[in-house]
Amino acid sequence: MEILLSIPIILSFFITLIILPYWIKKTRQLGLMWEDMNKYKKLRNVAASGGIVVVLSFVLGVLSYIFIRTFVLGGNGTTIQIFALLGVILMLAVVGLIDDLFGWKQGGLSVRFRVLLILMASIPLIVINAGYHTISVPFLGTFRLDILYPLFVIPLGITGATTTYNFLAGYNGLEAGQGIIIIGALSLVSFITGSLWLGLIGLCMVASLASFLIFNKFPAKVFPGDILTYSIGALIAIMAILGNFEKIAIFFFTPYILETFLKIRGKLKKQSFGKPNKDGSLDLAYPKIYGLEHLAIWFLKKVKKDKKAYEKEVVYLIHGFQIIIIILGFIIFSKHIF
Repeated sequence: MEILLSIPIILSFFITLIILPYWIKKTRQLGLMWEDMNKYKKLRNVAASGGIVVVLSFVLGVLSYIFIRTFVLGGNGTTIQIFALLGVILMLAVVGLIDDLFGWKQGGLSVRFRVLLILMASIPLIVINAGYHTISVPFLGTFRLDILYPLFVIPLGITGATTTYNFLAGYNGLEAGQGIIIIGALSLVSFITGSLWLGLIGLCMVASLASFLIFNKFPAKVFPGDILTYSIGALIAIMAILGNFEKIAIFFFTPYILETFLKIRGKLKKQSFGKPNKDGSLDLAYPKIYGLEHLAIWFLKKVKKDKKAYEKEVVYLIHGFQIIIIILGFIIFSKHIF
């Protein structure tokens, strides 16, 4: 059984590994390239929207899991939930791809229209009445939300996670690496709390992202695009809803909450990029801090002997912070998950 259930994860990894080089080659031929904004010589030399391959690999991996459960191991009553999950991911992938094609420099989709489309993408989870309809509020007790949960909490969670995950981005390997760390941690929570099927689905995305990271790490050959950041953010929210571990998921999301406040400080107009130098180091693009990426650059320039911050170091520092948050989350919520 363990061997059979590893097939979806393996498929997700190798489908991305095999198809992504062809996507990179094709985008070069078509001129679908984006500037690497953290490099001194900004050339249109990086393949765009490689996240489409990750989403495809993830969906095929999950479908192979459904096939195995249906025809080999017998159904486990979660098929409707899985298809609702895939529905949300695919709808948001389309929204992300449209945003990519419109181009972020031209503003992409308008904020209002984008939020409306993301809200609509939560419909598959709403119509199956997904999740557990009770919430616990410190000092006040437990409340049952009933119809308010699918009509309010689900769209709010999907929209919040999808949009804010897209804020902490723009550096080689950052989005994919963060996705591996957070979804990997949520998959572990799923296994511990008895939602084995949900943990396996999470690992399908982790495997696909791990394969994508081979081409997306510094120096990147392909960028993820909004199609991937939207899908990752949505999957984090979906896992929290279906697994009934919203609290620890929100805690894991702390860096993105901080990033949102910093972006609001810049009226959501300040970009996350650094100011590249000839030697490959980065300076702050603004006199103030408008993102964790800027904070990482500032911190590295303060503590390092050479007073220089490099793109890889910024990414590793943010990853390290994320891992610390996850470790603290497991400690704080240990009574609820173990």
